[in-house]
Amino acid sequence: MKKIAVMTSGGDSPGMNACIRAVVRTGLYNGLEVYGIRRGYEGMIDGDFFKMESYHVSNIIQRGGTILKTARSQRFMTPEGRKTAFENLKQHGIEGFVAIGGDGTFRGATVFEKEFGITCVGVAGTIDNDLFGTDFTLGFDTAINTAIDAIDKIRDTAMSHNRMFFVEVMGRDAGFIALSTGIAGGAEAIVIPETETNIDYLISTLERGWLRQKSSAIVIVAEGDERGGAFEIAKLVKEKFDHYDTRVSVLGHIQRGGNPTVRDRILGSRLGMAAVEGLIEGRKNVMAGQINDEIVFTPFANATKHHMQINKQMLQLVEILAL
Repeated sequence: MKKIAVMTSGGDSPGMNACIRAVVRTGLYNGLEVYGIRRGYEGMIDGDFFKMESYHVSNIIQRGGTILKTARSQRFMTPEGRKTAFENLKQHGIEGFVAIGGDGTFRGATVFEKEFGITCVGVAGTIDNDLFGTDFTLGFDTAINTAIDAIDKIRDTAMSHNRMFFVEVMGRDAGFIALSTGIAGGAEAIVIPETETNIDYLISTLERGWLRQKSSAIVIVAEGDERGGAFEIAKLVKEKFDHYDTRVSVLGHIQRGGNPTVRDRILGSRLGMAAVEGLIEGRKNVMAGQINDEIVFTPFANATKHHMQINKQMLQLVEILAL
């Protein structure tokens, strides 16, 4: 293998730039030509390629977002779009690529390899932490630290006004961000998709706090809960429990931005190097991950089909600490 490419696809996450930097410099270290593809699969179809040198990735490890831009591509879901993408890769002599993204990115790469034989090694770049085959996905640590900073500030104003806040965090259909930030932020309750939301039980939990003269309350709600987001949950609770002045705060895309934490910078660097080494070793359709501080490779089919499980002890901890 002489030429490889790197791209970011789907939603952005902090640490992607650290990973891009590691891919480029590991490739150059091993005598490879490395090409950047702007805007993920969309750029692959449009032929938006450029040859990357070491200086292209200088001074980016501390930056959020992705210097390669990112996008979701409807065209790549069509045979015609994938054929055009293949022709562009072939024109540049690219034999394999590193895809930094989530489950949609990896499913697209799997189909692409079956049709055209283009090798791909993936890196889990998503704040949701919902991919099997790695302890933490790239960007998760930064996202929870961003969220907890906001929750701490919300707690200050909640206590000042004797208010109850329902705080909605991201995570798509996974509750990892909500669970981590809820415990770290001292939330009275956490609502996540992985557990059934019992409104009456939630109200009884809040009532116990009220009877113990808690002057405020924080409820963390994952955006993908089956009963709805924070506004819907707050409305259902307020109908039966109106002891607090109630407010809702949706943290939104602030969780995707900002300088990556030390953990995400190191994780992105390790996984970027591992992905290139995986390509050199002939691996294909696998995701580079880190489990128990060791680099592992998980087939895309397993990474996207098997969901990470919520730690039951963490759920119990929420209940205990809410007393």
